[in-house]
Amino acid sequence: MEDEVVRKSLLVKQEASSNTVDNGNGHVGDGANTNGGATVRPSDSSATAILVISTIVAACGAFTGGSVAVYSSLAENGIIADLGLTVAEYSLFGSIMTIGAIIGALISGKMTDVIGRRYQTFWILDIFYIMGWLSIIFAKGAWLLDLGRLLLGVGFGITCYVGPVYLAEITPKNLRGGFMSITQSMTGYGSSLTYLIGSIISWRTLAIIGSIPCILMFLGLFLIPESPRWLVKIGKQREFEAALQRLRGVDADTSQEASDIKDYTDNLQQNSDDKIQNLFQRKYVPLLIVGVGLMLVQVLGGLYGFLFYMSEIFNSAGISSTVGYIVLAVTLIPSIFLGASLIDKVGRRMILMVSAMGNCLGCFLTGLAYLLQDHNWWKGISHILALVGVLVYMGSYSFGMVSIPWIIVSEIFPINVKGSAGTLCNLVNWFASFFVSYTFNFLFKWSSAGTFFIYSSICGLGVLFIAKLVPETKGRTLEEIQSSLTGILQ
Repeated sequence: MEDEVVRKSLLVKQEASSNTVDNGNGHVGDGANTNGGATVRPSDSSATAILVISTIVAACGAFTGGSVAVYSSLAENGIIADLGLTVAEYSLFGSIMTIGAIIGALISGKMTDVIGRRYQTFWILDIFYIMGWLSIIFAKGAWLLDLGRLLLGVGFGITCYVGPVYLAEITPKNLRGGFMSITQSMTGYGSSLTYLIGSIISWRTLAIIGSIPCILMFLGLFLIPESPRWLVKIGKQREFEAALQRLRGVDADTSQEASDIKDYTDNLQQNSDDKIQNLFQRKYVPLLIVGVGLMLVQVLGGLYGFLFYMSEIFNSAGISSTVGYIVLAVTLIPSIFLGASLIDKVGRRMILMVSAMGNCLGCFLTGLAYLLQDHNWWKGISHILALVGVLVYMGSYSFGMVSIPWIIVSEIFPINVKGSAGTLCNLVNWFASFFVSYTFNFLFKWSSAGTFFIYSSICGLGVLFIAKLVPETKGRTLEEIQSSLTGILQ
């Protein structure tokens, strides 16, 4: 009953603040109004140049994260040959990224809340990225390689939280899904491009190319504004209004949006501080279940088994790694674009369900291919079926699972608990990533087919979880989403 009252009040408020106006001649305008002959457009009507630049900066961090994730899979043969690493030493190099990411996840939420989203946090993660790539580029032995990979992991761990949160807080509701999906999908683009060029260039050159987005990000940080919602949270009213106006454009009317953000944030500040124990209040528990659940669904279905051991999967299935990587890269790009273009039309929840179903099917087909191979059945098609399974899994993952869990997590938690919630969800994601990457080889040796059937079952459970518990968030402001889920009115 209480939830129904909340929804009705939000609907009334939305209708009352609608930007459509009667032009006085019987026609309804598109939301723009005039003031002394000058057109003043609503604050959510279009993308501005500074919003696009801010999105590109966040995208650079996600792109680098994608390159980092798959780098060890592509560089394995070259590094072992050039530096004489043992298999055990290289295994440490590959897996230590997840340790760094756990460290990044542990500090990401509090750091972002205390020092801000823009300069400080983005600067820090970019420094980790740059130092990590430089360590790998100039490495002569295992210790510098491991240090570089650890630093890259820390940067990636911070990126996974601050990028979605920053974009969710600066982007208007009618553009938020598309902008965030494109940006988060840059992780997939980074992986695709690294797959594509990594099979034909040396590991040091690949590291040099991987550092280019970090330099672009460094330059872009001089141009972008701080998150208006963070500014109002810390009481910087003048800076909040200036940042919001800059993001929406000089001719935009931001008064209603600014008022809604400020009123809701002030109300939250009176309720509680951002402490980890506040997350377990009754009104936040459903959000916590959704956030943590989505992190587990994203990873436990075998993601880092595919990413870290792609070469092993291809080789054991009788597929050329070079051919496999090229076909995979070509497949991922349209899948990422399609998901980003549909997210604000059909909604987060539907795309996420389709993506999880595709993950389930991809794992099943890969497992079936290994089952046929183990029993010497249909030898001529088992390797083709394995390739199809990998392509279906990675294509489906890129379609929605790569970005939407992080988008929803950044949307559903109110700003007064966002830091603690983000830290917890980020930690869960990276602990699960470490678990999958660590156990993959053991499972694979036990049963190659069984490994992927287990992942397929987990993806199937993920579909049920999404269908039953994940809310739809498209087309609403952050304040409307959070009010409807927590019962805290604007």
